[in-house]
Amino acid sequence: MLTPLDDTLCHQLPTTFDHVWTSDPRWFDRYWFAIYSKDGSVAIQITMGAYRNMNVLDGGAVMIVDNKQYNVRVSRSLGSSVETVCGPLRVRPIEPLKSFEISIAPGEHALHGELRWECVEPAHEEYPHFTRLQSRTVEDYRRFDQIGVASGWLEAGGRRIEIDRWWACRDHSWGVRRGMGVPEPVTGPKITLAEKGHVMSFLFFSTDTMSGSLLFSGRGDDKPYTTGVVTDRRTQERYHATKIDLSVDLHEGTRRFRQASVEATLEDGRVLRISVHARGASIAMQGLGYSGGYNDGKGLGAWRSENLLETDVWDVSHPSKVVYPDGTQKEHWHRIQPVSLSADLSGEISAGMGSMTLTIAGKLPQHLQLQSQQANA
Repeated sequence: MLTPLDDTLCHQLPTTFDHVWTSDPRWFDRYWFAIYSKDGSVAIQITMGAYRNMNVLDGGAVMIVDNKQYNVRVSRSLGSSVETVCGPLRVRPIEPLKSFEISIAPGEHALHGELRWECVEPAHEEYPHFTRLQSRTVEDYRRFDQIGVASGWLEAGGRRIEIDRWWACRDHSWGVRRGMGVPEPVTGPKITLAEKGHVMSFLFFSTDTMSGSLLFSGRGDDKPYTTGVVTDRRTQERYHATKIDLSVDLHEGTRRFRQASVEATLEDGRVLRISVHARGASIAMQGLGYSGGYNDGKGLGAWRSENLLETDVWDVSHPSKVVYPDGTQKEHWHRIQPVSLSADLSGEISAGMGSMTLTIAGKLPQHLQLQSQQANA
């Protein structure tokens, strides 16, 4: 079936844009944006993703104010639509790779407002993500990352928050990835994370003199995945990270960090040391729909109905536990934290802001060093 995209000069296959090259149901194409106040007390994230083989467009928006996380999650049938509108949420590129308009129409849901996201430097690609398990491809996707600023306003709980060029970042990823809408099949014996251990650290950052993103993922004794680019903001020269080391100080009895050290060896041999400090509450990503999110617990990409809207407000004042409206509590493993930071590159020190994901599963893996012995098993 023809769609408006078929009237562009962007075809790469002898077919139409209404389907993708694989029938794998986990195929996805997703935007993610993060926006933080300078002190980290207000944290905002927006996402929207298309799952062509699941007939799903879904998305979400969250804002933390006064340690309360206001959540909106939406989903609809995708059909042949190319419009990035899902319920009250709209994400519209103004100039690709540079700027976006994001709006949440008012209603009975927890959050509404209008934002404009603008880049402050070009986007850069990560190394390809490709993983096989028992000869089956379980991941084959690409992602690019970008630092920016955001302006506009959002209202939650009757409080309007004005946003004037706040620190922001985003990514755009697409391909095949685990955990996208359908359960993974059993293809053979599996060593559990409790036995093997896993750590994933993903830091977006910028200072007056440099910016970038650094991603590290390690499981047990497996060779870790490392990708990252650091940009000198004065010359626009870019340097790839060849190695990343992590050291963290955790809140007692939790897997949430108070502060961390990320050490990246760059391709020219220099070592970048970034000292990271948590600021404000971390976003519980299930509120946005990730990692077992939505009320059905199926997470991103699952077909739910022709149109679905969910909204709730969570207490996220505790560093690891989320308190729901009915008073029940749960530890959420997937959190993203606003941070302040100090970066030291060959003795040149600069301060800035960032967004950091740090997830630790199972036993503490060898790739992670603790600054204090306060983590539970």
